[in-house]
Amino acid sequence: MGEISSKACIAVDVMGSDRGAGAIIAGVCQALKENKGDIKIIAVGDEGEIKENLRLHGFYKDSRIEIHHASQVIEMSEKPIQAMRSKKDSSMMRAIDLAKIGAADAILSCGNTGALMAAGTIKLRTMAGIERPALGAVIPRDGKNFILVDVGANPDPRPTNMLDNAILGANYARVAGIVEEGKMPKVGLLSNGTEDGKGNMLTQNAHILLNNSKNVVNYAGLIEGFQVFQGDCDVIICDGFTGNVLLKTLEGIMKMLKGMLKEELTSNILRKFGALLSMGAFQGVKNRLPVEKFSGAPLLGLNKLIVKGHGSSDKAQVAGALGIAIKCVRRRLNESIEKDLAKIQLEAEKKKAVESETRNENE
Repeated sequence: MGEISSKACIAVDVMGSDRGAGAIIAGVCQALKENKGDIKIIAVGDEGEIKENLRLHGFYKDSRIEIHHASQVIEMSEKPIQAMRSKKDSSMMRAIDLAKIGAADAILSCGNTGALMAAGTIKLRTMAGIERPALGAVIPRDGKNFILVDVGANPDPRPTNMLDNAILGANYARVAGIVEEGKMPKVGLLSNGTEDGKGNMLTQNAHILLNNSKNVVNYAGLIEGFQVFQGDCDVIICDGFTGNVLLKTLEGIMKMLKGMLKEELTSNILRKFGALLSMGAFQGVKNRLPVEKFSGAPLLGLNKLIVKGHGSSDKAQVAGALGIAIKCVRRRLNESIEKDLAKIQLEAEKKKAVESETRNENE
C-alpha cells in the first residue's frame, strides 16, 4: 500500500498536554521540517500562545499552519463527560469539531485520554460494522516491529470486538509499514497458552470467530506472553485492559533498565571510560528502537482518525505522533478498513443465505 496522496490536514490540540503549548508547537514545527508534500496543520488553542511559540521556532508566517482559537482547556484530571459538556470551546473539542465538519482529515491530541475517546466516539461515530473503537500502538521489537491493539480504549470487549480489533490492527500494520506491500499481516491472539481451550471465555470465543474469518484476517492462532517479543506476529490483539497494562509495563521496564544501566556505567572511572568506548553501540541500539517515532496511538474504527499522544510527550514524540497521523491520512487507512469490513459483511450475508436455504429445504 503506497502513499496514494500527499495531502493531509491535521487538527492539533495544542493546549491539552502536560507540557503545554510549547512542546506541541515545537513538535509540529519539527514534523513540518521532516515531512514533504501538501501538509496543513490547524493549531487549535490559545491564539496568543500559539503565535508566540511559532515565532520562537521561525514558523510564524508558514502558510502550512492555520490557527483556530479556543478559549478553554480540558485538564488531565477532569471527568470525560463533564468536561465535554462544560468545555465546548476547549482546544480538544474544537479540534474534533473541525474533523467532524470535514475541515480536517485527522486529529492529534496529547490531552485527557478519556475525554478524547468519549468525545471522538460521540461526535465522529464509529465506522459501519465497528461497534467500539480500539487504540493501536506500534511496539518496537528486534528484527520486526508489531502492532498491539487494543491498548486501552475498550477494557471489557465482546468476542466480536476482538475480531474488529484484528481487522483494525491488520490495516494499521499495512499503513505503518510493518508488512510489505501486498502481504496480509499475521495476527495473533494473546492468551495464557497456545492450545485450543486456553484463555478465558472472551479469548476462547474470539479464537473461534477469528478461525472462521481467515479469508479476511491472516489469523495465526493463540500466542503466549513470551511470544510477544520472540514470535513473528505482525499484529497482537487483546482486550483494552490487558493491552494497557502490557504497554505500561513495557514502558516501566524500559525506564528501569535505562536507569540501572546509567547507574552501573557511571559507578566508577573505569566503567565511565568503558561507557565512552561503547557509545557507538548504545547509539546503534537506540536507532533500532526509535521509540519517539511510534509515540502516537491511533484510535481506530472512527469515521475520522484520532491519534493519541502521551500526555508528557516532548518535541520528538509530538513530531512522531504527528507523522503517524499524516501517514495514516496519506495512505487512506479508513478506506482500507472499510473494504475489509465490507468483506466480513458479505461473508456473513452469504452464510445467512445458505442457512436459510438449508432450513427451507429441510422444511
